[in-house]
Amino acid sequence: MAAREAHAPLAPRPDYAGLYRDAAHLDVDTRREGDSLRLYLLLPAPARLGPGHPLRLAAWPSFDAKQPLWQDSIPRRRQHPRPEADGGVRLSFCIAAARVPAGTVLELSTAAPDAKGDYQPPATTAWLRLTEAMLVRPFVLTDSVGQPLLRRYVRAGETFGVDSYGLYQPVRWRQYAVAPTPALPPMTNPAALAGGPRTLPVLDSATTRPGEPLRFDAPGLYALRVGGTNGAVPRTLAVLVAPNDYPKLTTAAELIEPLRYLTTSQERQKLTNAPDPKRAVDKFWLDIAQGNQRLGRDLIKRYYGRVTAANHLFAAHKAGWLTDRGLLYVVLGAPPSVRRSFNGEERWFYPEGGLGGGPITYTFRPRPSTFAPDYYELVRRPEYELLWYAAVEKWRTPPTALTGPNVPTDLPDR
Repeated sequence: MAAREAHAPLAPRPDYAGLYRDAAHLDVDTRREGDSLRLYLLLPAPARLGPGHPLRLAAWPSFDAKQPLWQDSIPRRRQHPRPEADGGVRLSFCIAAARVPAGTVLELSTAAPDAKGDYQPPATTAWLRLTEAMLVRPFVLTDSVGQPLLRRYVRAGETFGVDSYGLYQPVRWRQYAVAPTPALPPMTNPAALAGGPRTLPVLDSATTRPGEPLRFDAPGLYALRVGGTNGAVPRTLAVLVAPNDYPKLTTAAELIEPLRYLTTSQERQKLTNAPDPKRAVDKFWLDIAQGNQRLGRDLIKRYYGRVTAANHLFAAHKAGWLTDRGLLYVVLGAPPSVRRSFNGEERWFYPEGGLGGGPITYTFRPRPSTFAPDYYELVRRPEYELLWYAAVEKWRTPPTALTGPNVPTDLPDR
């Protein structure tokens, strides 16, 4: 690929809020293949490629850089497109690994060139910060038919595989004992936050033959150690094994647990102990709606829609709704504006979430680990207390009509 060095005018500073919309996303994964880095893409339906929608690639030194290091378009003949039954399209191509050192941020886009410069449409744009671990990992997770999985979670009982570059390698896996604790409110004193253990107890482990499919029936956190034969350096990848139909919620317990952001432990226990917990959850929302069934259904759809979206967007070593970003996403909604800085921080801006209806900003700092390489921690502040209680109160006491200042709303499409 003869990449063009960047000497174009300075690009507008991206607003990454679009990537957190509850919408179909362009999914990406990578695999090291000798001197190259292969990128796997899945464009959601309806996928648009070809004239007017080229596959463009840009390498940036950081998320907030004013100019890319280089940029290019990937020719159609090198994309290896594979149509999906639902109208999506899978793509795969290689770039020289030497051109993307660790820390490089890749922007991949199939959006029309005249699209709004700062907005990042999730169906056509993806951003990927290349860590050292990503640049050397010579395998990719695949689904039951051998296609790249493009996610770091699998469902309990789901069959998946490990596709290694070159010779197939054995997979040594370990299941770790992890208590998936929910995020604490944004005004919590950081000193009160419990630190994680230095080592995690191992519940189970085994080694599979090269190329043998994997399937874990017990939900939890697993680490896959791939390689070790014929001189291959072992590499480790953490995988969340989630219950049931994750990221969706299907059981009564799954519906009750996310209510901890709005309720007391006594209220949740009452729901759990009810003769029909699912019906009790419906009644909980109907009581909040003061008997207005339309409003009750709308509240259920909005709240659990946000939980499901957070599960998809922020899955780490625990379900996405349990993370710090998931906490704000569920209660406050998708951020209207998101900026990322050179040091990896994310700043979420809400124009009407502050005192007196003014703007408010929440900052997340990256806290990567072997088990959660894309994990962010909220910078907690005591001044968030009144704002947080007000946000929770909006869920607990909405008006009985679908209009009014207290109805929790989601953002319109842009």
